[in-house]
Amino acid sequence: MKLKEIVSCIGAEILYGENLLDTVEIENAYASDLMSDVLAFAWPGTLLLTGLTNVQIVRTAQMMDIPAVVFVRGKRPQEEAVSLAKNVGMPLLVSSMSMYETCGLLYKAGLSPCIIPSREA
Repeated sequence: MKLKEIVSCIGAEILYGENLLDTVEIENAYASDLMSDVLAFAWPGTLLLTGLTNVQIVRTAQMMDIPAVVFVRGKRPQEEAVSLAKNVGMPLLVSSMSMYETCGLLYKAGLSPCIIPSREA
């Protein structure tokens, strides 16, 4: 799914990367406020949804080859995070909806989740 479709689907505000909306392809979505979970379970090409706003979000996304980040609940990232995203060419979006609502709309639109391996009991 193109990032342009995601922006439309969730009514996102574009903080950075408007010129990349037609070129960034998103394969899955992963939502978390725990960067340790992102490191463990997100895949390259995944859209990251989070309520955290610090620069570590962009650094983690960059390390995991995550092409874009959506900040939920109307939260806005710290200026340092925006500056780093601009330097690395990573689109940043803001959704005014909760994480649950944002994920639900993306799932309904056909965006797949990252599948977390099940644990054997």
